Parts: sequence; structure tokens; C-alpha cells
Amino acid sequence: MLLKWFPWRWLVRRLARAHGLLDPLQVLARMENLSQPSEVAAPIELLRAGVALHARGVINGKVIQQNLDWVWPYWVNRQFSPRDAAFIPRGFSFAQVNLSHRNWTAVGLPGCEAMPIVDPRGLVTPFFDGWSLDAWLLTDTGESLFPSRRPACEQQLLLEDDRLAVRTRSEANGFSLASEVHVAPGAESPLCRIRYEGSTPGGGWLALALRPLNPEGVGLVERIEMAEDDRGWEVDAAPAVRFDTPASRNCCSTYHEGDVAIGLLNRPNRRTCRCKVGMATAAALFPADEAGNVRIEATVDLSGDRSIRRMHPRGGPEAWPDALQGAARLDVPDERFRFLYGAALRTVVLLSPEDVYPGPYTYKRFWFRDAAIILHAMLCMNLVPRVRRAVELFPLRQRLSGYFHSQSGEWDSNGQVLWLLGRLRELTGRELPGHWLPRVRRGAKWIRRKRTSRAVDEPHAGLLPAGFSAEHLGTNDYYYWDDFWSIAGLQQAAGILSGAGHPGEARRLHETAGQMSAAVDRSLERTAGRRAHRGIPASPYRRMDSGAVGSIACSYPLALWAADDERLAATLDFLLAECMLDDQLFLDIAHSGKNAYLTLSIAQAMLRAEDPRFFPLVCGVAGAASPTGQWPEAIHPHTGGGCMGDGQHAWAAAEWLMMMRSLFVREEAGRLILCSGIPRQWLRAGRKLSFGPTPTPHGPVSVRVEVQAGRALVSWEADWRGAPPAVEARLAGRVQQPDAAKANSVTINLNRGEAGP
Repeated sequence: MLLKWFPWRWLVRRLARAHGLLDPLQVLARMENLSQPSEVAAPIELLRAGVALHARGVINGKVIQQNLDWVWPYWVNRQFSPRDAAFIPRGFSFAQVNLSHRNWTAVGLPGCEAMPIVDPRGLVTPFFDGWSLDAWLLTDTGESLFPSRRPACEQQLLLEDDRLAVRTRSEANGFSLASEVHVAPGAESPLCRIRYEGSTPGGGWLALALRPLNPEGVGLVERIEMAEDDRGWEVDAAPAVRFDTPASRNCCSTYHEGDVAIGLLNRPNRRTCRCKVGMATAAALFPADEAGNVRIEATVDLSGDRSIRRMHPRGGPEAWPDALQGAARLDVPDERFRFLYGAALRTVVLLSPEDVYPGPYTYKRFWFRDAAIILHAMLCMNLVPRVRRAVELFPLRQRLSGYFHSQSGEWDSNGQVLWLLGRLRELTGRELPGHWLPRVRRGAKWIRRKRTSRAVDEPHAGLLPAGFSAEHLGTNDYYYWDDFWSIAGLQQAAGILSGAGHPGEARRLHETAGQMSAAVDRSLERTAGRRAHRGIPASPYRRMDSGAVGSIACSYPLALWAADDERLAATLDFLLAECMLDDQLFLDIAHSGKNAYLTLSIAQAMLRAEDPRFFPLVCGVAGAASPTGQWPEAIHPHTGGGCMGDGQHAWAAAEWLMMMRSLFVREEAGRLILCSGIPRQWLRAGRKLSFGPTPTPHGPVSVRVEVQAGRALVSWEADWRGAPPAVEARLAGRVQQPDAAKANSVTINLNRGEAGP
């Protein structure tokens, strides 16, 4: 009550004016007027993350630009160079953040919260948001190799049976330095192992360097001390790094003394240093042998990551073969597609130790939006037990109101949760456990209560209120994205309740879903004159722009509208004509970059419509992946590096998995469509293509294509639940509908269009 009557607004304005500042309340009011009125201006969770990001950016700005002689991470060397396409002028930018090369790759073990990341030049950040390890080669004559300063290197992700590793190799002027990073189970906790192998011309040194830096900027280190046996460092009074051989020399330096790399070989041996700024650096030196070769392995005990409360939330790490057992397999002629599939599969498994994370670093937090899409892809990849375990945590985030809350003010979450639960029911053929029914009821009722009044004389009548929605669509508005997800969620909730023996409740939810669908149709009809375009904008109050990509959720993944709906077709045509760059969607709003997962959503909607223009988009996304098979959330149009979000985005990985499934298996109006997305260039004599097993509403199925002498044999193995479904084989423009009760294959003549059972 005291806060209500306290004249805090007057006090804030008086203080601002007294110091010659703008009135912050007036600025905030102006900003709010740019968006539709909403009960939540912005999710507090995102505000906290943004404040942390830009606080680091302020420190970056103070530290980097006056110390450009330091050895900085790769992104700094690119972004701060006026000769580079990544250069960003800094005159009026108070914060310096990575906006040009947000790329990194996580390594780890399934079921383990520790996820060290590796940047494009091999810089390893073992602990979340902490310091990093780097390696350099030097000679006594002053020659050197610093990988982060090299314009190019070789980097690859090793998809081995028992581990996930990143290998990086840099070469220049006779120098060669390779690193290999992976996480191995230890006796008590997981270990990050980094093996370095160097070759120098005529002898020299390998310097293993401890850096108060990471791919976002500074990662503060105040104290470094060499172990008594010269086999490791203590960092901030805790054992951190161990070497497999003793260091011959150790050098360290404070911020005011400069980077330890400056004049490194002339520095005296020094075992410890303390830096009050938090920018202490150190380098352990290992001599090359007579042939100029040197090898060292560093180990970091990941239990030192203080951001992790439970290292193995499910009771222990899994081995990779166990985690991937039973997962759908892809075999296609394109080696790049196969590699990206394997990398994407491991990404979604790695980033779901208990909660599901969109990324290993910037986005290592939970969103229902990302979780629903990632878990649906895992479900379709036949990783059903992992999906069930993750879904069982959802009730912990449901409020008494029925709202599934991960971020305030985002109204898509309830529809997404209900849709995912319905898909879990459909694809496994099992009703949900009884304890889910009250949760489903409350979640569906929340949608019904949350809708705006149908009586208001406005284009948003009957829709969900204005909110922050999918974040990348723009300022708060009445987004059709929210409504489409809610409609699909209500339909799935109706199916769940009907299957549990509550037909009356199911009928009422179907009626509500129908009312919302009608409200969307009325809204689009009422605002058609404003747009001069038949497409579906992001909201009733927006013209057509790149944010319209959110509205194609009505086609993919929700299949609410017919694939050939005229409004949907117009939206796709608009996005292709006005919003594409290098066969990828360039999202002008928020991301300001090329977006892999939204491009694949467009491709999926086009595949549903049998539009052959979908496949160049798939190829464009494949070409945009990093050498380690990862996509950042948004991609810089000139550097090809990440410019927004996490450098390894699980939503993008999930959409690649779903795209590969759709090439072979699609669900459409109670039918299974097989092979409709397989490009003709893959159909050459002697080739065998396959995908599966993947769950479908009719039972799990595996699809195989064998090509011989101008004919393709399309066959499938399935464990149908009940009567076999209608199956259509669509390959190279040919369509064949076999009698599913009698046949599990068709032969298609690729030359003349003839087909036969």
C-alpha cells in the first residue's frame, strides 16, 4: 500500500531532469506505444539475459579496443578489423558483443549437464560462461602460429560410436597445430580432454594458454597458480587444468602488465599471479623435440563448473551408443546431408540432459516453445523414452491457472504443450497416464479464458491477447502464431480427453478450436484491404513482412489448413519473392540474419503443397551449416557466421531432422505419403536410400528406395496398429497407391511414368 501512494514516478522524473537526463518513464511510454497494449511488456527472463549480455559487452568495449595487441578469440579478430567484412564501427556502441561469428560446438555425454564449447579456431571453454584454453606455437627466432588470427583452418565434428569430438587444425609457414576435444566419463565426474599436437620448423615451443575470455567476450580470472608438480593450474583457488607432462616453463601476467602472449618467450618463469581486474593470463610452455614435434594433453575436471547443480540429473551419464539405440537412421547419396543428420541427432540428445535447451551456451535455459519443437523431432526420430522423461517435467512449470509458464507474456506455450502431448499419444498409440488429464483440462481452459472477447469490434476479436509471442516476430502484438498453436493444442487436447472417455469435454474443446479458427478467418478477411496482399501477415495489425513466416505454422508443423490454401500459397510466394537471400529466409526483424529453422519451415510447407521449389531451400540450409554441422540461430549475410542467439541452435537441428523425415515419410489427412521429397538427382542406378524407423499415427515404419535400370522399388517395413493405413508412394512426379493390405512395395518407372505393384 505504501508503494502505491509513494510518488516514485515524480521522484524518478525529478532526478532525471536534475541531472540533465531524458525522462525514462516518457521513453518507456513511447516504446510501449509502438506495440499493442499487453499485460507483459517483455519477459523478465529475457530482460535479465539481455542485461547480462550487454553488461559483458560494456566490459568488452573497455578492454578490447585499447588492447588489440592481445591474442583475442577469433570473433574479435574479425569484428574489430577494418579490413574485414565482419567489421562493426564502435563510435556510438556502448557495448561490444559478438555479432559476426557466434559459432561454437558443444561436446559432452548424454544425460550430462556439462557441455564444453569449442569455437571456430579451437578455443575451448570448459565451464559454462567461463575462461578458456587456447594453444599457440612459437620459436626462439620470433616466428609463431596463433590459430585465432588465421583466416582459415580445418575443423570437423567426429561422430564416433563412443564419443563426440571436435578436431581443429591450423597451418601456416611450416607450422601445424591440431587439437581434439571431447568429454570422457571419469571415476567421479566427467572430464574434458584436449589433445594438442604441434609441428614447428626447426624446433620451438607449444604454449598452452589460459585465457580470461570466451566466445562472448571476457570470462574473468583473478588468480592463477601453477601446481607444485608443474602439471596443472589452479584457477581462482580451485584445481582446474591438469597436463599429462610437466611444463618446462610457466608465465603469467595481470591486465596492467599486458597479455602473457606479448613477448612470451622473454618473460621470466612465474608460478602465480593475481589480477584485481579479473584479466589474468597464463601460458605453460612445452618444448618441441628435435624433429620439431610436440604433443600435450590437458584435462579439466568438469565438476568445477559451479553453474551446474546436478551433473547427472537422471542418475548418471549414458554412453552414446545407448543414447542413440533405436534412433531412426538416414541413408542418402549426399554425404553432407548424412553428416548433418548425424550431427543434428547428437545435438538434440546432448542438449536434453533433463530439461531441454535450445543451445549449450547463450540459450542454455528452458523455453516451452523450443522444447516442444525439439522434443517432437526426437519423438519422430524414435527416441520415445527420452521424450517421455522430458515431458514428465512439464507439470512442474504449470501454474494453478493452467498456464504452462517458462517466460511471462508468451501465449503460445499452452498450445504447444497440448499439441506435443497429443502427438506423443498419436505416434506411440498409447493414452496418456491418468495424472495428465487434470493438467490437460487446465491447460485447455487457460486458452479458452485467455482469448479476447468476441464481442469487441476489432480485428483481434476472439484471438489471444497481444504478447511477445515467438520473440523474433517483432514487438508485442496479436500474433496469429499464438492462435494457430492454440487451435492445434485444443484439437489435440480434445483427442486426449476423448481417448480417456470424456467425449463431452472433447466436444467442447473442438467447438472452441472451431471458434478460434473462425476468428482467424474473420480477422484476415477484415484486414485484407489494409495489406493489398492475399497472404497471412504476422498479426492483424501488420502488413506483409518477413514476420509472416510465423503464420505458416498453420501448414507446418500443425497441418491446420489445406496444403494448397490460397492464402497460404500467397504467403509462401511473398516470402520467396521478398525475403530470401542465398536460398534462405532473411529475417529482418530481431535476428537480422539468415535463419535455418524458419527456412526449413517454409520448405516443409512447400513440400506439403508439392512445390518443387522447396529443395533449393533445403540445400541452402545445408550449405549454411558450420564445418561442424551446426547452425547459429541467425547467420550474418556476409561473414556466414552467427549474428544472433546461440552458436549451436537445437531448434535448427530439430528442423533438419524433421526435413529428412519428410523427404521419406509425411502424414497427410490420415494417409502416409512416402518419398515425395526425394530429389531426382539421388535416383541413379545402383543407389539405395532409406530412413527409419519413425513412429507414425498408424505404427512405426521404415522406408527404402532401390534404383535399378530406370526403375525404383519403394518398399516399407511397418508394425501397423490395427488396419494398414492408406499409403501413397510419390517419387519423381509419379504417384502410386498400392493395396496396403496386400503389398508393402511398389515399382515406379522413372523414365515413362509407369508404376506398378
